[in-house]
Amino acid sequence: MFPIRVEHTVAACGGFSFFWGLAALKGNAMSSGNMNVKPLKASQSGAATKKDFLSQGTIEHIDITQNPGVVGIVDGMRQMAYSARDLHRAADIYDRMLRDRQCGIILTLAGSLISAGLKKIFVDMVRNNMVDAFVSTGANIVDQDFFEALGFRHYIAEDKLKSGLFDGELREHALDRIYDTLIDEEELRICDETTQKIFDEMEPGPHSSREFVRAMGEYLDKNGGPKCADSLVYEAYRRDVPIFCPAFSDCSAGFGLVAHAVARGDSPRSTHDSGKDFYELTQLKIKNPTTGLIMMGGGVPKNFTQDIVVCAEVLGHDAPMHKYAVQVTVADVRDGALSSSTLKEASSWGKVDTVYEQMVYSEATLALPLIAGYAYHKGAWKSRTGRKWNQLLEPAAV
Repeated sequence: MFPIRVEHTVAACGGFSFFWGLAALKGNAMSSGNMNVKPLKASQSGAATKKDFLSQGTIEHIDITQNPGVVGIVDGMRQMAYSARDLHRAADIYDRMLRDRQCGIILTLAGSLISAGLKKIFVDMVRNNMVDAFVSTGANIVDQDFFEALGFRHYIAEDKLKSGLFDGELREHALDRIYDTLIDEEELRICDETTQKIFDEMEPGPHSSREFVRAMGEYLDKNGGPKCADSLVYEAYRRDVPIFCPAFSDCSAGFGLVAHAVARGDSPRSTHDSGKDFYELTQLKIKNPTTGLIMMGGGVPKNFTQDIVVCAEVLGHDAPMHKYAVQVTVADVRDGALSSSTLKEASSWGKVDTVYEQMVYSEATLALPLIAGYAYHKGAWKSRTGRKWNQLLEPAAV
């Protein structure tokens, strides 16, 4: 039913309305609520077998907790130049966030970061009270983290596959390529199907993406936990750390929502309310005025999170700008790219203060282990208490 995936992009595109065109879908296999978990375009032909393509091994997630020497390396960058000095200042600002007991920390994720091997960093940040909320693309949370929590893996792609010359052959074997990483489309369909089952069990009505992701964590908890060593969705659920995906439909959850809606027909159904996302995240800013941002990439997660300062003002609250802000990006402002608008530029919009802000022009898999590893081994998190922001957003019991 869904031969082409669009969610594995460097930055999130907007979601789609899953009510549009539902009438056209009725009458096919989707109307029964059964998803097609066998990709129609996979012919399984070609010289190489799927096993051959996956023979390079799996992506393994880097463990920053085992590398205390990173502090000396990053401190040494302080007297260097270019991106090295910028990275040291970014790491120092993050350390300041952790030492500021009034500061609530929000981490934004754009790009395929968990599939690239950064998952354990995010999980350890949650376990050690180094972050209080996430705003992410749906792909990172659902197609990558939740996908691995279901027992599936991301695979190292042979170097020649990066040329793009073999993508047709990969399609024949139902293998999706994320630059130098492979993911099994048939396993992704199971992830799609699982999200539908979760949505089917939820109370009908509008939900924020935070509520959907929390339900995914609850699903894992009720079914024996994740089938892998670490899961951000699961760990965030256990520690009441909210995860927002503003473009929630742009991932496996989107396919699950479509299947859920079609199966329900005219009956009550669960829907994604992006306005509720914005309101909930803004409530966190109102209730915790001092905030710090760590932004991996740009796009929807970055802009959505910066805008909560303005939204608080629209709602009549004099919320201060984000006190701290670090952005890691490879985008360039010279082409007018909004995702790469500098943090100083954001100050003109009343979003980010300029005392503790730093742009780092680097690729995330290089910069984040150094920044997060530095802050972890500096140890400020040891005296920090988790804010359990999910509890602030849950409706009071009647």
